[in-house]
Amino acid sequence: MDFPTAYPKIIERLHAIDPIQYGKTRNFIDGAVTYLSPYISRGVVSASQVIEIVLQQGHPLKHIEKLVQELAWREYFQRVWQNMGAAILQDIRQPQPDVLHHQFPKQIENATTGISALDQHIQNLYDTGYMHNHVRMYTASMVCNMAKAHWLQPSRWLYYHLLDGDIASNTCSWQWVAGSFSAKKYYCNQENINLFTKTDQQHTFLGVAHEVLPSLPVPPALRETKELILSTTLPTSKEVILNPSLPLLIYNSYNLDPQWRKELKANRILVLEPSHFKAHPVSQKVIDFILHLAENIDDIQLYVGEIVDIPHLKVFPSIHSKDHPAFTHYPGIKDALSWMFPSAKATGSFSEFWKSCQKQGLPQTN
Repeated sequence: MDFPTAYPKIIERLHAIDPIQYGKTRNFIDGAVTYLSPYISRGVVSASQVIEIVLQQGHPLKHIEKLVQELAWREYFQRVWQNMGAAILQDIRQPQPDVLHHQFPKQIENATTGISALDQHIQNLYDTGYMHNHVRMYTASMVCNMAKAHWLQPSRWLYYHLLDGDIASNTCSWQWVAGSFSAKKYYCNQENINLFTKTDQQHTFLGVAHEVLPSLPVPPALRETKELILSTTLPTSKEVILNPSLPLLIYNSYNLDPQWRKELKANRILVLEPSHFKAHPVSQKVIDFILHLAENIDDIQLYVGEIVDIPHLKVFPSIHSKDHPAFTHYPGIKDALSWMFPSAKATGSFSEFWKSCQKQGLPQTN
């Protein structure tokens, strides 16, 4: 699967969604998934925009409920991040059970676990920057619940490689699997992996009944660990040429919407702050993806540096950005994000959040 960066191609992909088949097959590796997550994560399109287009196709809401629910999971995680801030990078509800170490299993990094489907899709992650959601769950379960590693460092590894890397979705999903943000851990056996990845591997260390998995010792294939070292090489930007008499619009790796305030005559800069990428490193493939998506925005300039060092920062008549938990330190006016369910509160479990979404009825659309 490739991920085009030209805006018309992205909109074509939006219109190609088959929500009925998505609901029936999304858990299978060859299912009718949308492949929209990189564009939603990077703010090129919104979840509410996805639903608006699907509803325009004439589908009743009850027939697309699974698609809406999966997008609601993303919104729920964003709300959790919004509520918790940096504390989301700690165990959210309770300490992860049975942790033996805070390192990273070497065989996961090397794609040599011996579970053929998993190894194949880890390599595919390196090649494409994408991993199917079900495989992400398998990977997290293998790392946290079989190798008994704490979730934080492994989650940073996955985030580093994902084109759709989203701190909220990635962190909360790992914690959900590891049992620090859920009532119990998530386990998968070989039978389950074979079913959803369309493989037929036998006689692996996962080839046992599901209920046996929690009692197994760490498999030999997952015992070797390493310290995870990740870093980002940011591009060198030219000096930005800014008109201090015009408003300043700030874009970032989570807001690359070419339609945002499009009619406003303004300075437009893509800000890549070294401090952000030191805290949340990403691969060169991810940086290149971000830069190519930014090409859809007219007259945008690249600024690599801290926000406080932008020239004329105190002179612009106004400064605008989109509200986001990663960038609360931005000055000026913050436009609200486009929520499907603006009134829903993520103060409890997802099931509680989803019930409040259902009470609101039809998702908010743009």
